[in-house]
Amino acid sequence: MKKFLAAICAAALLMTGCGGGEKTSSTDEKTFTYGTVAYGVAMENVGTNPHESYSGWSTIRYGIGETLFKFNEHMELEPWLAESFEQVDDFTVKIKINDSATFSNGKKVDGAAVKKCLEALIANHDRAPRDLKISSIEANGQFVTIKSSEKMPALLNYLSDPYGCIVDVDEGVKDNIVVGTGPYKAVKVTDTQIDLVKNENYWGNVKPKLDKIIVKSITDGDTLTMAMQNGELDAVQGLPYSSLQLFKDGYKISQVETSRVYQAAFNFKTPELQDLNVRKAISMAIDKENFTKVLLNGNGAPAIGPFPSNLTFGGDKVHSVAYDLDGAKKLLADSGWADSDNDGYVDKNGKNLELNYLTYTSRQELPLLAEAAQANLKKIGIKLNVNATDNYKTFLKNGDYDIFSKAIVTAPTGDPEYYFTSHIVPGAVDNAGFYDSEQIAALENELHNTFGADKRSELAIKMSQQVLDDCALIYASHLRMSFVMKTNVEGFTAHPSDYYEITAALDKK
Repeated sequence: MKKFLAAICAAALLMTGCGGGEKTSSTDEKTFTYGTVAYGVAMENVGTNPHESYSGWSTIRYGIGETLFKFNEHMELEPWLAESFEQVDDFTVKIKINDSATFSNGKKVDGAAVKKCLEALIANHDRAPRDLKISSIEANGQFVTIKSSEKMPALLNYLSDPYGCIVDVDEGVKDNIVVGTGPYKAVKVTDTQIDLVKNENYWGNVKPKLDKIIVKSITDGDTLTMAMQNGELDAVQGLPYSSLQLFKDGYKISQVETSRVYQAAFNFKTPELQDLNVRKAISMAIDKENFTKVLLNGNGAPAIGPFPSNLTFGGDKVHSVAYDLDGAKKLLADSGWADSDNDGYVDKNGKNLELNYLTYTSRQELPLLAEAAQANLKKIGIKLNVNATDNYKTFLKNGDYDIFSKAIVTAPTGDPEYYFTSHIVPGAVDNAGFYDSEQIAALENELHNTFGADKRSELAIKMSQQVLDDCALIYASHLRMSFVMKTNVEGFTAHPSDYYEITAALDKK
């Protein structure tokens, strides 16, 4: 029986060929199989409807949809579906849609289609209305005119967020599938996989080269590593850092620094953390260099502030407290914390300084940062109880944490305001620490009404420095994005925005 099965398998191999999902047949169909940790329920990006949560990231990452503008490798805006724009006044922008742009169903992308899409976005998305502040949209042929309820210097940047993918609203959403304008279109979408086929109607100058693409969600690092080693995948994103060295020979690796930062927010509702000395001591006890070089195997850069140094408003323009265990211990002592019972932890009024640290596991770096923080804080006498769970939202909602650590792309729109309005200003939806600064509120109001990249960068630097002076958050490291692929893969390049992955340039030779 075993010999019979072996014979059948051998015959099948002779007929179908082998190698990472590429099917050799009479039609010479090219299939690209991609494994990633960045698609799944925990990331809130399951599906392809950009008007739901963070699903737009999947729409744009996997070549299904495109935005009016996009970012180049320097995070500068350039036209995509749009051909040009005119800033009519402080509240109005007029955008010309590229005459060649079409949806994957062959319908022309005109001003009316863009208007319908953006109105549906505002009606259904949780963040877009607050970001865009759109009061009205008018369409006329290939033009769309957008009026904002207040000054919006970064409107085009926000429209380049993945939720701004232009889709055919008239076609609706069927089985989690939308009709976009990208080089590929989805034919099957589940919580763990997206199947794509070539968009024969793609309007771009570069035509898609692959017939089929399979995007697999593989969140376990060891499983992802083995699948790549076994040849089941053509490329992967999110390999454990300890696994990258396995692919230095015989594979291609594309890497780039991104604005994704691993940060920890202090909960200002915790009485002990309302003391600046305590927050500063904890910040001084985190060994960012060791975390980045040892635990991340050098796949990142120690962070100073929220933004990486390659941006004009980046970390090299601000300063934070240095790693200093002795200095941290002195600050705790100055606030009356001392190890009076010699149990290894500082105490005051008969109570140890014990804090609850909340994070999640779907980003491999976060449990490592929790491990490092726990070990670092023990050295200065603080007990840290770590809760690493992908069910973290329940604990967030209930306030069951003193420090919350997460991974966040701080400049997804190429503009600094996004980060401050979503995470830092008083009342921001993701201000998990309930940080409330009058200085930050005033600076944000000024930033929101300021045109010009240079002036906006100056204000962003001031805001970053204020956050650091208040020790409101700890910024540990910025991600170095790594794509590992077989040597026959071309046109698969890591981008600093963390958006653009599958493009028309992707090919297998």
